[in-house]
Amino acid sequence: MRVLRVVGVIQGYVWSLAKPLAYFGVLWLVFAHLLRTANQTEHFTLFLLIGILLFTFFSDTVGVMLPSIVHGGSILRRLAFPPILVPLSASVGTCITFLVNISALVVFIGIGRVSPRPAWLLVLPLLAELYLFCLGVGLLLGALYVRFRDIGQLWELGVQLLFFASAIFYPIGILPGWAEKVAFVNPFVQIMQDVRHAVLGTSGPNDVTAASVYAGAGGRAIPIALALLIFLGALAFFRREGRYFAERV
Repeated sequence: MRVLRVVGVIQGYVWSLAKPLAYFGVLWLVFAHLLRTANQTEHFTLFLLIGILLFTFFSDTVGVMLPSIVHGGSILRRLAFPPILVPLSASVGTCITFLVNISALVVFIGIGRVSPRPAWLLVLPLLAELYLFCLGVGLLLGALYVRFRDIGQLWELGVQLLFFASAIFYPIGILPGWAEKVAFVNPFVQIMQDVRHAVLGTSGPNDVTAASVYAGAGGRAIPIALALLIFLGALAFFRREGRYFAERV
C-alpha cells in the first residue's frame, strides 16, 4: 500500500507538469526554431514558460471554481457553513499544483544562467494580484453557473480565445498601439508582463509593460484597479446569490 501511495504521488506530480510543458514544447518548437528570424525575444524559453505557467494557473483555478458550488450541492444542503468556502477550497488544489510547476521554471532559470535580481521580490505581490483576479472571475462564474449551466461552455471557448489574445507566446510590442492599450486592460496581461520583467528584465525590442503603454507607472493602476473591482463585485454578487444556492443546486 505504501508503494502504491508513493507511485500515486509521483504520478500526480508528473501529470501536474504535463499540461503546461506540452503547451511549452509545441510553442517553443514553432517560435524558437521554425520562426527564429521573426522572433527577437531574448531568453525566449523563459519568456514563454512564464506565460504558460501563469495562464495555466489562471485557467485551472477558474475552471475548478466554476462548477464547485454545483458539485458541492449535497454538502450545502446538509451542513450550515459559508458557501464561499467551497470555491475557495477548490482553488487551494491549483495553488499547490502551481507551486509544483514553479520547480520547472526554477530549473530553466538555472539552465539559462539568469542572475538573481532585487526585482525578483516583486513576483510575490504580482502572484497575489493574480490570485485575487482568479478568485474574482471564479466567484463570478461559479455563482452564474448555478443558474446558467451554459456558462461552462462559454468559459471553455473564452479561455481558448484568451490564450491567443494574451501575448503568451509573442511579444506584445508587435501589436498596434491601440491594440496594446486594449490588451493591457486585461489584468492577466499586466501581471504576466510585470512578472517577466521582474525575472528577466527587458527581453527584446518589442517587449512592453502597462507602464510604458500608458506612459507612466500609473498605467499599472488601470488593470490593477480592474482586478480589484472584479473581485469586490464578484464577492458581493456571490454573497447575494449564496442565500439560494442550496435550493438551486
